[in-house]
Amino acid sequence: MRFVYEAGPCGYVVYRYLTGKGFDCTVCAPSLIARKPGDRVKTDRRDAQKLVKALRMNDLSVVHVPDAADEAFRDLVRAWGAAKQDLKQAKQRLKSFLLVHDVRYTGRANWNDAHRRWLARFVFPHANSHLAFQEHLHSIDDRLAQCERLERLLREAATEWRFYPVIQALQTMRGIQFTVAVGLLAEIGEFSRFKSPRQLMAWLGLVPSEYSSGLRKRQGAITKCGNGFARRLLIEAAWAYRYPPKVSPSIRKRHDGISRLIVDRAWDAQLRLCKRFRKLTARGKPHSVALVAVARELSGFIWDIARMTTPTPDAH
Repeated sequence: MRFVYEAGPCGYVVYRYLTGKGFDCTVCAPSLIARKPGDRVKTDRRDAQKLVKALRMNDLSVVHVPDAADEAFRDLVRAWGAAKQDLKQAKQRLKSFLLVHDVRYTGRANWNDAHRRWLARFVFPHANSHLAFQEHLHSIDDRLAQCERLERLLREAATEWRFYPVIQALQTMRGIQFTVAVGLLAEIGEFSRFKSPRQLMAWLGLVPSEYSSGLRKRQGAITKCGNGFARRLLIEAAWAYRYPPKVSPSIRKRHDGISRLIVDRAWDAQLRLCKRFRKLTARGKPHSVALVAVARELSGFIWDIARMTTPTPDAH
């Protein structure tokens, strides 16, 4: 007897219950199930029949189910990511509030010490507006404290995680600090389930879409399928490759205790990706397009370093 159900907001409780009883259970991606155009009748019975037929034909995209410890660590990472998004939105709300009242900062409003001192000293002429302004500031301070607290918890929990050697190895690469490495590993999980780096690139949605027929080949923007959080982290890391290759003191410090083979591989990645960015921009490609191309190749180097750090014989 085999069980199959669509991934949804209820998580993997049913999967773990059934596999714990010794049954074969599959969780599939609902967005990748083939549907007939014009089919407007949807019932639980029809959905179950479609799933069974697709399972017989091996036409379902299986969702990787992490174990309970990996999922618990991913929950902490996602809480940190949500706190960062809340902080960004709180800053945007304050900027919008100041813009409405035509309050402008003469320096660089990048939330450095000088900018924050100016915000602390500024006083609105009307009491109610100043109260609203102070509430916006308190909201930002609360979000900053939450982000710092969650990052501290992440650093403590990461040392006990089974992927901690991979976290240390990935930090040898340019643009990949602790939070980026932790976020990528929490979302991707077992790299062994990808038989090639191309599979990882496709899972991240970094490959170009294509609509080709006959002799005509037509490619478009990236597919953007898969995990959006991991894709965003990769594109943010790709910004570091706009500059010439260099091993900064912070990167050199992260090389301590890491295998020389992994350090050399990280340097090879930096040489290739920096050259790749310069070549694409020299051809007139926009920076956004060049960064996505760099992020796609960066995921291949990440796959290689992760496999070098934790080789596993089985591929899921």
